[in-house]
This record gives sequence, structure tokens and C-alpha cells, in this order.
Amino acid sequence: MTFSGLDPQLMKELNDTRERLWEYNNMHPRLKEERTALIKNILGACHDDVLINQPFHCDFGNNIKVGKRFFANFNLTILDEAPVTIGDNCFIGPNVGIYTACHSTDPVERNKRREWAEPVNIGNNVWIGGNVTILPGVNIGDNVTIGAGSVVKKDIPDNSIAVGNPARVVKKI
Repeated sequence: MTFSGLDPQLMKELNDTRERLWEYNNMHPRLKEERTALIKNILGACHDDVLINQPFHCDFGNNIKVGKRFFANFNLTILDEAPVTIGDNCFIGPNVGIYTACHSTDPVERNKRREWAEPVNIGNNVWIGGNVTILPGVNIGDNVTIGAGSVVKKDIPDNSIAVGNPARVVKKI
């Protein structure tokens, strides 16, 4: 998917989402039902048992789909120019970044604001440790643990523990 980073409609959608995120991130933590209702309005799809600790950041929100019993700790950032799909029973540690947006390494092309995006898919029963970065186009299988501080730039198969920069499978479960 290719797009212009200067497209007026995209800018409007980004700003609309930022307004809803500002409201969500500034809600009192005890307002659980109201927070759940607002996050359901921001995300493309989720269940009532979603819990995303504030603050949470994303670009559009409507490209994010999370499964049942989803939990994300503080400072989750999802750049969702392409779909981000996260399965059931997933736990995400603090300061995690999930990115779908891509930019040219050629400065002339990059300055034209031509961008593209690649989807990220995360399976069921996945635990992503704190300070993990997941890059565009990555697929993480079911029953996976990603160790804290890892940079995931390639697919991780089912039933694996992956760690490091770049993340690599160190154990099969």
C-alpha cells in the first residue's frame, strides 16, 4: 500500500484519532467502562476485556484489531498505516512499538513524502516484553514470547522464544 504523507484526508484522520487518544490518555484510570468504550471507538476491533494502560499512541486506530483478553502496558505505540492484527490472550509490556509505516532510504524520495506500509500479524498467546520493537511486515506465530528489548525484523514461528537485536529464536516450546 503506497500513499502520500501529505494527503489532506489522511491528515484529517490522523488528527481525529489524536483527539480521541488525547481524551483516552487523560481519562481517570478508575473510569474503566468509559475507557473501554472509548478504546473500542478508537480501535478497528476489540472485545470488552481489552485493557490498554495509558498512555497509548497510534496513527489511525481503525487498522488495529485485537483479540480476547488483550493487555498492553504503558506507552504502547502502534503506527497502523497498514493492518495490525493481534490474537487472543496477548500481553504487551511497556514501551513497545509496532510499526507498519515504511519510508525510502533515498533522501530525495523520502522528502517527497511517498510512503508505504506493510501489515503486522501477531498470533494467539503471545507475550511481548518491554521495549520491544516490531518492524513492518512481521508475522509472529502462536505461543510466542519475545524477550525484552528485542527488535523483531523477521517472522517468528509458532511455539518459540525469540530475543535480541535482531530477534532470533533461542528456544522452541
